[in-house]
Parts: sequence; structure tokens; C-alpha cells
Amino acid sequence: MLRRIVLALTLYACIPAAARAQGTEGDFVMRGFRFTDGSVLPELRIHYTTLGRPRRDAAGRTTNAVLILHGTTGSGRNFLGRGFAGELFGPGQPLDTAAHFVILPDGIGTGKSSKPSDGLRARFPRYGYEDMVTAQHRLVTEGLGVNHLLLVMGTSMGGMQTWMWGVRFPAFMDALMPLASVPTQIAGRNRMMRRMISDAIRTDPEWRGGDYTAPPRGLYGALEMLFMMTSSPIQLQRAAPTRDSADAYITRWMRSRMAETDANDFLYQFEASRDYDPSPQLERIRAPLVAINSADDLVNPPELGLMERLMPRVRGGRYVLIPTSEQTRGHGTHSMPVLWKQHLVDLLRRIRRD
Repeated sequence: MLRRIVLALTLYACIPAAARAQGTEGDFVMRGFRFTDGSVLPELRIHYTTLGRPRRDAAGRTTNAVLILHGTTGSGRNFLGRGFAGELFGPGQPLDTAAHFVILPDGIGTGKSSKPSDGLRARFPRYGYEDMVTAQHRLVTEGLGVNHLLLVMGTSMGGMQTWMWGVRFPAFMDALMPLASVPTQIAGRNRMMRRMISDAIRTDPEWRGGDYTAPPRGLYGALEMLFMMTSSPIQLQRAAPTRDSADAYITRWMRSRMAETDANDFLYQFEASRDYDPSPQLERIRAPLVAINSADDLVNPPELGLMERLMPRVRGGRYVLIPTSEQTRGHGTHSMPVLWKQHLVDLLRRIRRD
């Protein structure tokens, strides 16, 4: 019997963390949710996945909760794949779910949370990042009963919302790690790309004010812009080294994304960034913070020098720029912990030492 137990435990340890870390899913419903524009939704549903269990100290303070926020078109369950969960959530890894309570929400308008395609279409409230962070905070505190976070981290949109958590709730977390983001309003080419995504859909007669019966052709152009924003030249050259393979690659990608993307959801997701600007309040951030970007990120190009100008205002903040390499993935480097998890380890050691 003992030999069988040992064998079973050995086999379990050999299963990739991503295969074990499926988590527990749930929905938190907020009645009469009021958005920043004054509109009210009778019921706002925030879907979430959790891994591990919360722990509290003698005073009842939650000590091990980690909130991880996803990017613009993603969902919380994106973090359960081998490349992310397999690097962070397994035994002995930085966010080992045997010791941490990991919270993975779907933002408003994404995943299984309330979104335009549920039925309201373009009559759905025009939510912004402020609304999304408010809903996240209510999920954490009211829905899950967590009164303190060990860490808030996020990728892309989630990275931007991590900055917002730092300025809106400065005493609520021990550490912050925003990835692939800049703590100032979206302007320049970044804003222009988002505007082109919006215009491609809104100016298409087939969109019909959101009441289309088939995907409007403007969605195709919007997805093409998304592809260019988030891709990596090095990786695409490797994946498609010939003319014909490049044509086949983009044909497959576009066919897949068109089949799974709702135009209203996509439109709202990108337009939600219009209210983002934590820069006036960066001095409010109290928790140690490590911001990580990659040099080949088209969305947040380092040559703008924004991070160098803004980071000195973040007390206890540190900025890391990952150099372009055969391993980086452009904007998508944010979802490759193998390239940056040592900085997470160092941050966790720092707050535990302090």
C-alpha cells in the first residue's frame, strides 16, 4: 500500500502544473451596479477562477491572496496554460497554489462575465477601466471575503489595471507587478491603433449600430490591427519563413479569430481604455512595485522614454526592460513567466523580508 501511495504521489508530481491547476470557477453577481457614466445594470456578473485557499493571520487579515488580471481580449483562465501556470503555480514555484490563494477574474465585457453579446449588444453600459477595477475590488472583498492582497499583477490591460489598484487602494496590497503597460493615458500611436479598431467596426454599415445579424466586415480589419499590435517579427519569421507559409499562417489566424470574436464585445473591450490615466496619482502608490516591459513591444515601445520619466515618482518602484531575443514575443512577452519570473521571486522575497 505504501509503495502504491508513493508511486501515485510521484506520478502526480510529474503531471504539468497546468494540468493540475484547473481551479474552482464561480460567479459574483452585483445588483444595481452603477457605472461611472451614471448608467445602471440591474445585475452585473463577474466570473472568476480561484486556486488554493485563503489564509488569515490572528487578526483576521488575509495573508496569501494574489490577484492576477488579464489582457484586453482575454479571460482569467488564460493563465491556466502550461506556459503561465506551469511556471508559477506548481509545487515550489513562486505562486505555488498550496501556499497561495490565486484569484483570476474575467473583466467586465470578457470571458464569462457580463458583456454586450449576452443580449444588450450596443445598449450595454459603456464601461471603462475604472468600472472594471471597481468590480474587481468588490469581487475580492464582497464576493470572496478577502481583506488584503499579497500581490496584484496583470498583463497588458491587466497591467494597466494593476497601476490603478496601486493608486486607488494603496494600502490594500503588499506588492504590485504590472506587465506590458505604462502608467499614463493612452496616446500617440497606441491610441491611434485603438481608434482604428473602433472605427473599423463603427463605420461599417453592416454593424447596424450593434444590431448586426452576421459579423460585420469591419471586424476583419479590426482583428488585423490587433494582430499587428501584439505580434513579434522574430517569432513570425520563424513560424512562417516563406511566402506561402506566411499566407497560410495569417489565413488560419484570421479564420479562427473571426469565428470566436463578437464585434460588439471586441469594440467595447478596446474602447474601455479611454478613461485610463493613473499618472496624476502615482505618488499614492505605497506597495513595492516592479514594472516589466519588453523591448520589442509595439504597444509600449521603450524608445518613447515614458517609463524613465514616470518611474521616479513611484516610491519603491523598479522598472525592468527585457531585451529583444529569440525568446521574447513582442507584446505577448507578458505571458511568458520564464522570461521574468525571477523578478517576481525577488519582489516576493523583498516584501517578506520587510
